[in-house]
Amino acid sequence: MAILVWIEQHEGQAVSNCWELLARAKELGGELGADAAALLIGSDTGEAAQQAFAYGADRVLAANAPTLEHFRLQPFAAVAEQAVERTAAIAFLTNASIRGGVLAATVACRRSAGIAANATDLKVEEGRLLAARTIYSGNIHAEIQFESSLAVASVRPRSFPMPAPRDATGTVEDLNVGPNEDEVRQKISEFRATDTGEVSLTDAHIIVSGGRGVAEDPPKGFELVGELASTLGAALGASRAAVDAGYIPYKHQVGQTGKTVRPDLYIACGISGAIQHLAGMGNSKIIVAINKDPDAPIFQRAKYGIVDDLFKTVPALTAEFSKRLK
Repeated sequence: MAILVWIEQHEGQAVSNCWELLARAKELGGELGADAAALLIGSDTGEAAQQAFAYGADRVLAANAPTLEHFRLQPFAAVAEQAVERTAAIAFLTNASIRGGVLAATVACRRSAGIAANATDLKVEEGRLLAARTIYSGNIHAEIQFESSLAVASVRPRSFPMPAPRDATGTVEDLNVGPNEDEVRQKISEFRATDTGEVSLTDAHIIVSGGRGVAEDPPKGFELVGELASTLGAALGASRAAVDAGYIPYKHQVGQTGKTVRPDLYIACGISGAIQHLAGMGNSKIIVAINKDPDAPIFQRAKYGIVDDLFKTVPALTAEFSKRLK
């Protein structure tokens, strides 16, 4: 019996969010009497497979073949189903990426299993696995109980702390590689790189975010916030209010209906601190808030607060950091 976690890979490297999920599976498995099992699928999973033991896996299963070099749903789902059967899995967990989401949904459909998509937490109550997620645009927090023997969930990145690797190794269990190339219906013709030069929100150690406080002059406001982020080598974030108002694209949104983040430093510029936003960044190590309203809820969560106009404070911070970081 096991909790099975798919370790997603990008260009041969494991996606770090999956180690967080594997560590959580280890904790849950301890409560349910189940192993934490890692599943790797690719053309060369050797390094990542051994890493899985270091991040808490009791068992590691891998399928390696040229057919599996790049993600394609048909062969990956076939391997995942095989791993579910091999481990007698009671849960199948994936990162809530585009790939992880579609793989989780496909396995759930094929196994007639209940699924929680974009979950933000997993826990055990009365010997049963529960998943938590937000619904109705982040206004309601729901707990999902699985009635099926297999529970399937895709879990949002940064929902759990990043574990420290341990000194552990093990023997990898080989899986059949699924369909032959001529049996795979989906073909890949080419890849096109899309390097925007931006720091990823979910991987950033520092995030500078803007909110409704830029409403006086949104283009100028986010230009200032972006300059501070660039000076600090930080990712640029935003509140839902700023995104809904059209000030900045959705890809920058932090919160229950955006990205969940855990940076070392989070600077909130003109963000009041709605519960939906706090849920997405509340686990930041240090929160700095800049807001004209001294009663803004964000100050209750911030370690440092500046009650002032961001249009004055942010450029002053940028200038000072530029001097100190030369």
